[in-house]
Amino acid sequence: MTQRFEDTFLIQNKLGLHARAASVLAELSAQFDANITLFQGSKEAEGDSVLALLLLESSQGKEVKVVCEGPDAKRALHAIGSLIADKFNESE
Repeated sequence: MTQRFEDTFLIQNKLGLHARAASVLAELSAQFDANITLFQGSKEAEGDSVLALLLLESSQGKEVKVVCEGPDAKRALHAIGSLIADKFNESE
């Protein structure tokens, strides 16, 4: 049976999910044996696609739902949640 975990996170960094943040998130997503999908409103994006993540247009104050499925789903969700909470490791 496939493991599936999901949670909703608030984008807190000033620039939102911009190019650098999307790149960091995509690199992190690619490290896990899991299918990672982010949802914002009616839009969705694969977690390892920088372009798809940018098309979400997730700005500061918006919520994104993260769904992870696969053997590493729980670890992936925790890591992505931590990255978002840490404002994508940005100083602002």
